Amino acid sequence: MIKNLVAGWLSEAGRYRKPQDWADQIRPEMDSGSSKEIPEPLRDAISRSQDAVLRLQNPEDGYWCAPLFGDTTIDSDTVMLLNFLGRGNSIKIRRLANHLLNEQNPDGGWPIYRNGPSEISATVKAYWALKFAGHSPHEPRLEAARKRIKALGGIHKVNTYSKFYLAMFGQYDWRGVPSIPPEIMLFPNWFYFNLYEMSAWTRSIVVPLSIVWATQPAIPCPPHARIDELFADHRRHIPLAEVVPPHGLLSWSTFFLMWDKFFKLMEGKGEHWIRVWSLRLAEDWMLERVQDCDGLGAIYPGIANTILAMKCLGYPDTDPRLVAQLRELDRLEVPGTDHTRFQPCRSPVWDTAISVIALAESGLDRSHPALAQACQWVISKEIKTRGDWAFTNAAGPTGGWHFQFNNAFYPDVDDTAMVLLALRHVNLREPNAHIREKSFLRGLNWILSMQASTGGWAAFDKENTKAILTKIPFADHNAMIDPPTSDITARVLELLGSIGYDQSYPACAKAVRFIIDEQEPDGSWYGRWGVNYIYGTWQALRGLAAIGEDMSRPCARRAVSWLKSVQRPDGGWGETCETYCDPSKKGAGPSTPAQTAWALMGLMAASVYDDGVRRGIEYLISTQRPDGAWDESEYTGTGFPKVYYLEYTMYRNYFPLQALGNYRAALLEGRAR
Repeated sequence: MIKNLVAGWLSEAGRYRKPQDWADQIRPEMDSGSSKEIPEPLRDAISRSQDAVLRLQNPEDGYWCAPLFGDTTIDSDTVMLLNFLGRGNSIKIRRLANHLLNEQNPDGGWPIYRNGPSEISATVKAYWALKFAGHSPHEPRLEAARKRIKALGGIHKVNTYSKFYLAMFGQYDWRGVPSIPPEIMLFPNWFYFNLYEMSAWTRSIVVPLSIVWATQPAIPCPPHARIDELFADHRRHIPLAEVVPPHGLLSWSTFFLMWDKFFKLMEGKGEHWIRVWSLRLAEDWMLERVQDCDGLGAIYPGIANTILAMKCLGYPDTDPRLVAQLRELDRLEVPGTDHTRFQPCRSPVWDTAISVIALAESGLDRSHPALAQACQWVISKEIKTRGDWAFTNAAGPTGGWHFQFNNAFYPDVDDTAMVLLALRHVNLREPNAHIREKSFLRGLNWILSMQASTGGWAAFDKENTKAILTKIPFADHNAMIDPPTSDITARVLELLGSIGYDQSYPACAKAVRFIIDEQEPDGSWYGRWGVNYIYGTWQALRGLAAIGEDMSRPCARRAVSWLKSVQRPDGGWGETCETYCDPSKKGAGPSTPAQTAWALMGLMAASVYDDGVRRGIEYLISTQRPDGAWDESEYTGTGFPKVYYLEYTMYRNYFPLQALGNYRAALLEGRAR
């Protein structure tokens, strides 16, 4: 049915203009036939930036993979996990404690993004981890942390996943932990509530946690690590209804709270055959998805929770499956001089694709060996098996790419679109060119099959939009579902436009309507996967321009006006993660190289090359380091809005290079002066 979607949809009575062959869409070299000299400062900045990016390429395999950091919560989690495994005296714990101390806010708490306000879960976890590491509660820094915990509402305000660790060590009553029963594995896929109505990352987190919840381990907490002092009211739990008040008697939150009470009552009835069956299903599901992958979901929470689940099921330390997960956890460690920290995951496919695009769009020879090697490495990472996405897209073809080194069950649309954009930029010789074309078409067909009924695209799943699931008590990570977003949809349009599609193709017309409907009244777009409105607005403008949308339309003009209105006096653009909690602060923050690049590319997509754009280019040139790289301290990536943010350490380098390259192209083609 879905065999070769491209050919099928384009053959309907010839109604739609057939895109030219994608291989013929690679633009000629940007300086071919140029009639204008490139200013020396711009040429020098591009050359040094290209060198800086090329230096970071893996010399053996050709990929790029820079460290990817989040907040301190996973470092604190690692301290607890090591103690759970009986490794509480390791040097690693002391080095993790050093990192935690380095990240403490002046008010005593810990933030979830650099320069952000203190947050309760991050602060409680860090405080507890420092006690595990041997720090005294009488130290001034821990006393300050306790005061901040009290000011933030106290220990009962921590999130679900924090309560799991607290309960495992007897520091919180399991009755106060939101239920994650393994019986969720029994719900059939056609049932309104089932595992595959949750987002991909939620599945990776909650399935192993359901095993932990069912077994409810009780590990003795070392006396020096007990946190009795944080329980001012001496209650080791409070009812969930006090933490998450229901919104009326007849509400979904009340419904799920009642189910939570039901599951807790059932826990006192002893183990029954349904529980045994459910645990086996959860274990099998988990084990299937760690085979030939970088751990469950290839993300820290999935890996760590799998380790916990395996121990709860009685796996010995020597079990090869447990050893493999511990090895995957170790691969996420990034040691420093006197400290260490952990990454939430690794980003080689993403970093490689964007590096290729930036290098090619900045004028690097498209036959350059570095680009060819990167292209071949990316092709080798194509997914040719069916993953979780197929449960809601049964007719979809295999294809696509994931974010990490190995994560076959979880390709995503954003990475796949970025990879396909990168593949277009590289000249390959046969037989590699033929292999690339086949790979490209499989990825394209997979993306097209993932379009939602609204016209948009989500990250991992199709039609994953049941908002009532966000009312489940354990849904406080703010990412229970994976609805279509304007930023991913715009990237898909950028891809489709680059190979000749336009709005005569129904899927494109529908996607354009989706994006325009998502625009904010002030002209900006929300950024789900990057911070925040600058990211979303850049993506929307670039996608709309690529698909042939008239950039003189009001929606584009309003977006341009908004971007211009938030330019900083220094010529750059900046925005903080705070805008996810307070949209009134959108577009406000210290200038950063990545966000300046996004704003510039958004404006240039709308054919704006005015003084504001020139000042933005000058900002990038003037802030570039002698080695060709840039400094950036703000977090500009988004994991879960309001909950988890990311520091992509290559964003500061390849996005400015891409923006400078786009400006260079505009000069050569006479679009800019």
